Amino acid sequence: MKVAFCTQDMQHVDAHFGWAKNIVVYEVDKAGYRMVETCQFGGSMFEDGNEDKLIPKLDALADCAIVYLSAIGASAAARVVAKKIHPVKVEATDTITALLDRLVETINGNPPPWLRKALNAGQPQELAFDEED
Repeated sequence: MKVAFCTQDMQHVDAHFGWAKNIVVYEVDKAGYRMVETCQFGGSMFEDGNEDKLIPKLDALADCAIVYLSAIGASAAARVVAKKIHPVKVEATDTITALLDRLVETINGNPPPWLRKALNAGQPQELAFDEED
């Protein structure tokens, strides 16, 4: 599954979703993680009420299951959730690699239902049928 991180410094999740200069995307599975893409944003990111600034960010998250961020406004959160992306608010002191390590540990342990669902997205469903006598 793909996981995104809103960051200003490329090391920490230190950015509000709407104000993020960068979104870094990783592929994450039980074996670990690898960076697959960095999206950079400029322009009028700091204009409150400018909903158009969210469009390129939402496009960057198109195939992500989770986005880590330091904050997100209600309107942006609704748009992220509508795209079936789970926003996770964390402290700006958290490093991206520490969060990735914890996520892999959680995946290999007992992930919560929403995370199991995200992991299984795009996987073929196995249906178990009882044999009739």
